[in-house]
Amino acid sequence: METNKRPLILITNDDGYFAPGLKVLIDMVKPYGDVVVVAPEQGVSGMSHAITIKFPLRVTKLESEEGVEIFKVNGTPVDCVKIALNQLLDRRPDILVSGINHGSNSSISVIYSGTMGGAIEGSLNEIPSIGYSLCSHSMNADFSVAKKHGESIFKKVLANGLPKYTCLNVNFPVVSEDDFKGVKVCRQARGVWKEEYEKRIDPHNGTYYWLTGSFNNHENGATDTDEWALANNFASIVPVRNDFTDFDSLDKITNLNSIK
Repeated sequence: METNKRPLILITNDDGYFAPGLKVLIDMVKPYGDVVVVAPEQGVSGMSHAITIKFPLRVTKLESEEGVEIFKVNGTPVDCVKIALNQLLDRRPDILVSGINHGSNSSISVIYSGTMGGAIEGSLNEIPSIGYSLCSHSMNADFSVAKKHGESIFKKVLANGLPKYTCLNVNFPVVSEDDFKGVKVCRQARGVWKEEYEKRIDPHNGTYYWLTGSFNNHENGATDTDEWALANNFASIVPVRNDFTDFDSLDKITNLNSIK
């Protein structure tokens, strides 16, 4: 893609290059710049910030039309971002967008999310980055609300940027435009996934286990969290940083300095 004055927009996801949510995201942002899509060749949800080190990565160019190029990679979302920045792009992206994911990435799901892994990798490279998700796993989900209001968020970030090393985790509820209450900047709710594993028997009489479980919100009464916003028909925007340091605990564990 030739260098010009149009913004360069890098797109990735974790549902694969064929996902409907990715196609919606491309349509949403392509009026605002030149788009390069680098997405996994298959669905890789739950990969978080994983990178591939045990086999070689292969890149296949799928499409090229005016303003849009699409590549697939046999790796994770973070692989896609890394290889785009190091091998495929001839200039630095002005913005990175990841998604639109099929399924919520609110609360603690942010640490498991491949969608957010891609966005966080962008922020590590000081690129303003946004991860988009819709709270529906259906391949036939209605993305109209997410597209309309996600575009408004995108335009503001493209124009104004984000703080260094910060990206946005944006989640949309499944509601009609009439029922949509708006966008709410909020914090991540405290909660955990309570995993369970179903023991099953395969056709060869072998035992295997299938992951199931449910989300336990530890802050059901809090009105300033992403979980509350989504439950009340708002889109949630949570700013996410990559520094995991617990600064509140630094002074409380200074006695560990005496360990030799």
